[in-house]
Amino acid sequence: NKKVTVDGIAFDSQKEANRYQELLLEKRAGLVEKIELQPRFVLQEGYRDYRSGEWVRSIIYIADFKVWYTDGRVVVIDTKGFRTKEYRLKKKLFRQRYPEIDFAEE
Repeated sequence: NKKVTVDGIAFDSQKEANRYQELLLEKRAGLVEKIELQPRFVLQEGYRDYRSGEWVRSIIYIADFKVWYTDGRVVVIDTKGFRTKEYRLKKKLFRQRYPEIDFAEE
């Protein structure tokens, strides 16, 4: 994927930049209330390993967008070209931990 800049914002791909522009149009049309870029979600809290005493970092999922629609829906959007094993696992953990948030892959 080639980095793309739109409105001074760097996106990881043309697909992600295009989706951002679509969301801006939806916002201007009154369908979208708020757009958050690169929202972070904790999938598992960090903890101290009781055997080694070492700190194990939290598992974090970073989506492309979190969108609040004027009809009350909240949707997390991920624009993936390729779905890695890590991504598929994080998606499962996300859906289990945040069932109240819709998830859309594009």
